[in-house]
Amino acid sequence: MPLRPDPHVLDIDLLRAFAAIADTGSLTRAAARTGRTQSAVSLQLQRLEAAAGATLADRKARPVTLTDDGRTLLAHARRIIDAHDSALADLRGTKLAGVVRLGTPEDFATAHLPDVLGRFSAAFPDVALEVTCDLTLNLIEAWRNGAFDMVLVKREPHGAAADGVAVWRERLVWAAGPKLITGKPVLPLVVSPQPCVYRKRATSALTQAGLDWRIVYTSPSLAGTQAAVRAGLGVTVLPEGMVPADFKVLGEDAGLPDLKETEIALMARDPLSRPAQALRRQLVAALEAGSAGLTPDWKPE
Repeated sequence: MPLRPDPHVLDIDLLRAFAAIADTGSLTRAAARTGRTQSAVSLQLQRLEAAAGATLADRKARPVTLTDDGRTLLAHARRIIDAHDSALADLRGTKLAGVVRLGTPEDFATAHLPDVLGRFSAAFPDVALEVTCDLTLNLIEAWRNGAFDMVLVKREPHGAAADGVAVWRERLVWAAGPKLITGKPVLPLVVSPQPCVYRKRATSALTQAGLDWRIVYTSPSLAGTQAAVRAGLGVTVLPEGMVPADFKVLGEDAGLPDLKETEIALMARDPLSRPAQALRRQLVAALEAGSAGLTPDWKPE
């Protein structure tokens, strides 16, 4: 007599379907990614919720959103899937090889990606990484034209599934160097060239607040921006976690408007090559965990 499956076991196929739902924000798109029907994916989610003993997703939301329990399980699910695929690859003696093209904003890459990309390269020496840094709107256009397998892009935190998977969220702040002369009637700004999401956020917020501003320095690089701000030429906008130690954060006490949060999303081609899939999983897992370091139990597949 065949054994019945244990309802409390987190089946790998159920976890794959769940990760696809989280990535796409849609049961329909998750079904297309996993090669199943929408009703089959919905049933897989129900079975996983029964095994977990918790509601994992709000199906009525558009896009489908994860509950707190769902977000907790997702981090484990990605590691379980990676470990499963790693074991099969080792047993079959297969290796990942090929080229993966990643586009990313320079400031985000500098602050959050070196470790995860370095570890990925060390784990998969036969995979050639090609990383290009550029402004978000340029990256999106190039990605749509086929120049990249995936791109990390800055966006407003609206969570639209069609625009990729949200992997990072952080508050934006006004940052000034130690030599800035305050009290000027017109706020001097140090910004990136157009098109730049942070530049637009800064100028729009100042205009809406009725404050006068002018752009005094434009630099395409993070190093150039920081050098200009450090020299006292003006104020810039940075994610809170990227403000250098010798800078100061200016807020409402300086009469500046709140910039709220920004979001980083990962946009990937469909279908992706196996090497690109591996990099996407590691980027999402590392960034969703709030760290550019991989989890201690991570292993190459």
